[in-house]
Amino acid sequence: MSSPLDPHVPNWGRIAPAVGGALPQLIDGVLHLPSTLGALRISLHDSGMRLRSATEVRDYGILCGDLRPLAATVEHTGSGESAMSLLRAVNSSGQQLEVQIGHQPFHFVLRCDGRSVQGSADDGHFVRRFRLPPLARHEERWLLSLQLGPSTPVYGLGEKSGRLDKRGQLLRSYNRDALGLNAEWSYKNVPFAWSPQGWGVFVHTPAPVTHGVGYGPWSQRAYVLAIEDAALDVFLFTGTDGSELLGQYTALTGRAPVPPAWSLGVILSKAYYKDADEILAVAREVRRRGMPCEVITFDGRAWQDTDTRFAFEWCPKRYPDPKPTVDALRAMGFRICVWEYPLISVRNPLFHELAAKGWLLRDARTGEAYRYAWDPEPFGAVLTQLPESGLLDFTQPQAYAWWRDQHRALFELGIDMIKADFGEQIEEHMLASDGSQGDALHNIYALLYNRCVYEAAQKFGRDGAFLFSRAGWAGSQRYPSQWGGDPQADWGGLAGNLRSGLSWGLTGAPFYATDVGGFYGDRRDPVLYVRWLQAAIFSAHLRLHGIGPREPWSYGPDAERLAIQALALRGRLLPYLQSVVAAAAATGLPVQRPMVLACPQDPASWAFEDQFFVGERLLVAPCLEPSGQVTVYLPAGDWVWLEGGEHLQGGRVHQLSLPLERIAAFTRPGDELLGV
Repeated sequence: MSSPLDPHVPNWGRIAPAVGGALPQLIDGVLHLPSTLGALRISLHDSGMRLRSATEVRDYGILCGDLRPLAATVEHTGSGESAMSLLRAVNSSGQQLEVQIGHQPFHFVLRCDGRSVQGSADDGHFVRRFRLPPLARHEERWLLSLQLGPSTPVYGLGEKSGRLDKRGQLLRSYNRDALGLNAEWSYKNVPFAWSPQGWGVFVHTPAPVTHGVGYGPWSQRAYVLAIEDAALDVFLFTGTDGSELLGQYTALTGRAPVPPAWSLGVILSKAYYKDADEILAVAREVRRRGMPCEVITFDGRAWQDTDTRFAFEWCPKRYPDPKPTVDALRAMGFRICVWEYPLISVRNPLFHELAAKGWLLRDARTGEAYRYAWDPEPFGAVLTQLPESGLLDFTQPQAYAWWRDQHRALFELGIDMIKADFGEQIEEHMLASDGSQGDALHNIYALLYNRCVYEAAQKFGRDGAFLFSRAGWAGSQRYPSQWGGDPQADWGGLAGNLRSGLSWGLTGAPFYATDVGGFYGDRRDPVLYVRWLQAAIFSAHLRLHGIGPREPWSYGPDAERLAIQALALRGRLLPYLQSVVAAAAATGLPVQRPMVLACPQDPASWAFEDQFFVGERLLVAPCLEPSGQVTVYLPAGDWVWLEGGEHLQGGRVHQLSLPLERIAAFTRPGDELLGV
């Protein structure tokens, strides 16, 4: 059976010229092309091309860059099937951009200084010119088929735990509570992809988008975008490599601010510290053992009553007055993180209060506040079942402001950062006050939630705004940072968590943290824990978290010794990390840069997807095997171990066998700026 998104389904309406053959018109730099399926608008911008339908996308603040089209000229040639239009403009760098548009059917080629950047897929068929429709519409959906060379790699599309090169994959930009990182589902999705061959594509939409990236059942030679939105708005970028393309995309959708320096310290957490005595005991033990630690976390059940959460209120049984506990932690030098999510239990009077005001999402079938029923399957002895809950309506301005301002008391109490969890729970019949419903609201909900809580940190935080969030969409990079939710506590979970962060970075989000040790399925494996921590010290943010204790000594004395050793290395790297973080905020480049981004002139390196650069000068190959075996490719030139100083020859692959105390991290000879 064919999927309704399958481009071979025959009822896709292909774009054709309007009846009467009216010529396109150029108005204020925008070419208006009449067609049988409604007018198209084509414009050239400083970094490429924009293709839109007559219907406007509901933006929600995704875009924040310069959207003014370049001054352009247009030339029309031919008639009938040979009719063409050529739109030309010169950008601020003096490059000549042009898009050549065919009319029967609609198809195009985008060029930059004569270089063919991107265009309609030229995958032909024995009996017709195009195997797939170059551009088509079916009911409330659009389909766009782009050119893909026989070996063109493609990167981006958000937090995905499979291969970084998405070629051959069928992926959907649709946020899910993935319950781990072992499948295509993910918490953070973005319909932006790019190729080191010199092009990028971003679908500006809050709606789901399916990406057939050289997907065999559709076409090996096409990148097919199935866009589940009545409006069409697509940007094509012309950057020549990953750094330039990420810069163009983040200029359009925003860049992360520099996070406060303290956020680069160790964040300690678990699900969950049950009461004040437990969290204070752990805090004292951290200080007694000399473990570097900046932040300690009250996870969900740690400070909220499970039956009545979330309502910005401390559990009255365990924390009738939370101030003494908070003050004691601060006296020990800790900053404090508290958890939240945007759901309110029906057992809390707040649910009925907010429902009466119209500040919760409604059920489109009944008009009443929607009651979200949790799937009982993921819950167990530790994560007990949750009651039905309402979801705050962040499209309602008063509700948005109320939620933001409810954080004031937390920050005044002494809280420093918020862990904004969940945000993937929008279902088909949920209706917002702005009229959006179901899938039209599903992805964008995470962005609105992220923005609201980050604004609270900006407004009420005392020492720099910082946010930890799980779900995300295009633009969420502006509200840093994100973590990779709920990895399985095994070697595959470690690899998937690392790749998810690298993929997120390749989508314009520079800051990420893994759950060191894995979130679920912990078997108290000290080797896994140490290797996970050794990899995580090179990420922008560092958090130890999972079901059960993640303090190093809980894995035994050898694990504790090696963990403290790794954390000490992190401390010595902090000056360098701070410079990389600042550069990431300025450029849109991630702190952890996969080889395709770090070495655009060395295609041989791109196949090594589990290693990465930290900034420009430090190369890391995490150990993903219990045996300690690591395969690392070092680019041309001389390299030295970060710790030890032994020389290795570049331009080749090295097979390393690492004792547990050794980390495969390398820099160039004579580089003294790392401070190690």
